[in-house]
Amino acid sequence: MKSDNGAQSGNLFHSPNRRPMREILVLADAILAVHVIVILFNVTGLVVIPVGARLGWRVIRVAWLRLLHLALLAVVAGQAVAGRACILTIWQQDLAGGAGTVHPLIMQWVDRLIYWNLPMWFFQILYCAVFLYVVALTVYVPFWGTATRNR
Repeated sequence: MKSDNGAQSGNLFHSPNRRPMREILVLADAILAVHVIVILFNVTGLVVIPVGARLGWRVIRVAWLRLLHLALLAVVAGQAVAGRACILTIWQQDLAGGAGTVHPLIMQWVDRLIYWNLPMWFFQILYCAVFLYVVALTVYVPFWGTATRNR
């Protein structure tokens, strides 16, 4: 459905009459940067939690970090099961895809690293398995209680 100015309603980013192209590209780059940070946080948690449990690190007992990790992976798995790409992916591609400009080489590398051209079923299985792994970590390495050093 189109609004009076020709932009599609429901799409926050495709309104070329309102935003200069440079501003759109900066926003796309910012979304990509946030996406990379979220990915790094999630992947790091997958390793740090079991290693930290083994080594007695107190940081793995920080409840808000563990709950954030669990919640982010629940959202990712839920979107995959629903057959949707990550909302950050959709926003970034919506903004950058309509720009028609060449991105710097580092941006192209980051895009290739985090955007895999594989079927949706692959991501559904992968993200659900990762989410179940984090749920298991929550049970076997709880963030409540006191940290004990295993030897």
